[in-house]
Amino acid sequence: MTGNNGQNNQVFKMLELKGLSRRNFIKYCSATAALFGLDYSFGFRFAEAATAAIGKKPIIWINGQGCTGCNCSLLSSLSPGPAEILLDLVSMRFNTTIMNSAGYLSADTLLETAEEGGHILLVEGSIPTADPRYCMVEGMAFDELLRKSSKNAAAVVAVGTCSAFGGIPRAGITGAVSVEEIITDKPVVNIPGCPFNPNWLVGTLLYYLNFNELPPLDNLNRPQAYFGNHFVHDTCPRVGYFEKGQFLTNWNDPSTIDWCLLKMGCKGPVTHSDCNRIWFNDGVNSCIRSGSPCAGCVEPQFYKELAPLYVSPLIADGAVLEPVAQPVRGIDPASVALGAGVVAAPFIAYKVAELLKKNKDGDKEHGE
Repeated sequence: MTGNNGQNNQVFKMLELKGLSRRNFIKYCSATAALFGLDYSFGFRFAEAATAAIGKKPIIWINGQGCTGCNCSLLSSLSPGPAEILLDLVSMRFNTTIMNSAGYLSADTLLETAEEGGHILLVEGSIPTADPRYCMVEGMAFDELLRKSSKNAAAVVAVGTCSAFGGIPRAGITGAVSVEEIITDKPVVNIPGCPFNPNWLVGTLLYYLNFNELPPLDNLNRPQAYFGNHFVHDTCPRVGYFEKGQFLTNWNDPSTIDWCLLKMGCKGPVTHSDCNRIWFNDGVNSCIRSGSPCAGCVEPQFYKELAPLYVSPLIADGAVLEPVAQPVRGIDPASVALGAGVVAAPFIAYKVAELLKKNKDGDKEHGE
């Protein structure tokens, strides 16, 4: 690695004190580079850019209408995890969840950093528009704080589905909207999830620190590396049962407990995410692998249009969808169609209809 070796070594020593060796950090950066479609050799460049950036790239993390779940998702990572990588390699100037200061001390730090500019603004939670009193932060309406904090920001990142698309608050009475509906004069990177996977944020920041530009985004401004043109369904550990038309219908039947969760409300066929490749909780598990159907939490339709969570997105009131044409897969194709309470990804809808029709015909043959 080139650059300021003295500073880099100092940073590596800090990381090693927390259990993250130089070798493992470079391996982490290499894996991140690979997800962005870059050669593994970029891992060295990512590591160098990250260690050289310490104390240089301030971060402001503000919270609107949300549950702080994304903050907790990051900070609860085991050591060594994304929390150590992120918090040791950037200057976290403002984050109400973890900072010691309060009152005017924290408010002054926030406003001074925002005025100074060049910072990365991370926004968690949606923005209410029905009445500013629904969310007041540091004595001002949250939409006002958002505008002030983003004015001189080098990059704006919406972390979690609430800030990216409105999320659960959007289903309520507060008139909740996303960050990019308020900030329209500069690009906003959306990293949705309820909560998001910390690796998605860390990887995005490593890319930005290395290239000084945002990573390739899909048509919803999500990093292609993590959301791109693949569905949760594509890498589902239960996909074999889906192909055989075996769907779980009774949670209490141990003989079918590992079958496809489509009929139990799984939104994996219409959800763009790599949850089954980059697991949560430091690689321990993912929603489907732990027995829960995918809730589609990284999509704009979450929560309101994808509720109830345990109702199938491809079958409404027991009726099977008619087969539809299979689209050509591209980067984030228009795979979600909403209407009459039915969500359909065309190819999956065709496949499900085909399988269920086959099962129904088989039942008739056997007189069931």
